[in-house]
Amino acid sequence: MQLQDGVYQFPGGISALELCEKYGCPLYVYDYSIIERQYKRLTSAFEVKKLKINYACKALSNINILKLMNNLGSGLDTVSIQEVRLGLFSGFSPDNIIYTPNCVSIEEIGEAVKLGVRINIDNISILEQFGALYPDYPVCIRINPHIMAGGNSKISVGHIDSKFGISYHQIPHVLRVVEATGLTIEGLHMHTGSEILDTEVFLRGADILFAEAKKFRDLDYLDFGSGFKVSYKNDGIETDIEDLGRQISKRFNFFCKEYGRDLTIMFEPGKYLVSESGFFFSKVNVVKTTTAAKFAGIDSGLNHLIRPMMYDAYHSIINVSKTEGTKNIYNVVGYICETDTFGENRSIHTIQEGHVLCIKNAGAYCFTMASNYNSRFRPPEVLIYQGKDFLIRKRETMNDLIHNQVEADILQPTLKAGEDLLNTLLNGEKQKEILESKEAQ
Repeated sequence: MQLQDGVYQFPGGISALELCEKYGCPLYVYDYSIIERQYKRLTSAFEVKKLKINYACKALSNINILKLMNNLGSGLDTVSIQEVRLGLFSGFSPDNIIYTPNCVSIEEIGEAVKLGVRINIDNISILEQFGALYPDYPVCIRINPHIMAGGNSKISVGHIDSKFGISYHQIPHVLRVVEATGLTIEGLHMHTGSEILDTEVFLRGADILFAEAKKFRDLDYLDFGSGFKVSYKNDGIETDIEDLGRQISKRFNFFCKEYGRDLTIMFEPGKYLVSESGFFFSKVNVVKTTTAAKFAGIDSGLNHLIRPMMYDAYHSIINVSKTEGTKNIYNVVGYICETDTFGENRSIHTIQEGHVLCIKNAGAYCFTMASNYNSRFRPPEVLIYQGKDFLIRKRETMNDLIHNQVEADILQPTLKAGEDLLNTLLNGEKQKEILESKEAQ
C-alpha cells in the first residue's frame, strides 16, 4: 500500500478508503504481490541443490492464500489435522504437506497416516506408539536444540524448558526405538522460535542438527524451521535472509558432501511470507481525552487482532483518512470490555471520529487468532491480486454466531417471545445478506 497524491492505494490504483466503503470496517486486506516478493526473495537466498519451502499455514490459513502458495511451488507446514485437510482441499499433494503436531493424540496422528502426509514426531512416547502401529511409515524427528531464541518468551520454542521437540541429548533413546520398531527416519527438524534477528542463532542450531543427522543413514531432508524476523517498525531491522542463505548454504553443502549424498534443505516460514502483506482497517468510534492521555477508540479489539495484548507486539498505525498536516500523540484502543490496546503514545495525523486507521503487518497471526469474544463478529478478508480486489471471507452475521449452538428444551414458555423476535431479526438479516451479496456480484 503506497501513498500517492494524498491517497493510500494498493496495486492497480485500488484506494484503501474505497475498499473500506465497499466492504465496511473492520476489514483485513492482503496484497498478494508482497507474498510473491517474499517467497522469491527467500528461494533466491539459498545456493543448494535441493531446497523446499513449506509455508506455515497457521500464520494465515485462508484457502485462497493456500492455493496461491501451492501455485508458487511452496509446500505446506501444518500443526493440526484440520490444517492438513485445508491443505488437501486447497490442492496440495500429500507428499507436499508436513504435519508437525504437539501434544496431540496418537489417534489424530493416525488420521494423518491415512491421508498420506509427511509426519514430524516430537516426543519419544508417541514415537514408540507410532513405531508399534505404523512401522513401515517414514517419519521425521523434531529435535529440541536447547537454544533460547525468539522475540518473546511465548514464541521461544527451542529452549530446555520448552514442551516442543525431543532433546538432542535423548537421541540415543530415539535410536533404540528406531532399531526396535524398524522405523525409517526420513528427516530431522528443528525450530527455535519466532522473530529471530541474529544469524548466529540459526548457525548454532544448524551445527547441532548436522551433528545429530550423521547418526541417521536414511535421511531425505533436514528441516531448519523458520522464525525469520520481519520489520514491524518499518526500520529495516529484520533477519538478513541473504546473509543467512549464504552461510547456511555453505555449511549444508559441506554436510551433504560428508554425508555422502545431497539431501533437501527445508524451511517453514509463515510470518516472513505473509505478515507484511496484511493491512487491518478500522473506523474510529470515539476520540477521548483524559487527564493522562488522548485515546482513539476504534470499531475493533483484541477479538480481531490480539498480538499487541498477547505478545506486546508492535504494529505501525496510520491514519488513512488524513495523510498530512499536524500529528498528535494517541493511545489507539479497542471496544472490548477490558484493557484492549493496539498502540500507546503513537504519533498519528490528527484523528477525528469517523476516520479510518490502518494497522500494518497484519497478515500473520492476526485473523487466524481472531475470536468471537464479547460475541462480536469476525471481519471479512479481501485479497488484492493482479490489480483487482476479491472477497475471500464474508463478514460474520448473527446466524454465524449462533449456528452451532443448540437450544436445550428448557424454559421454553418464557423464551417463546424472545425466540420469535430473534427469528424475525435473523430473517431480516438474511435478506440483507442476500441483497449485499447480489450487489457485490
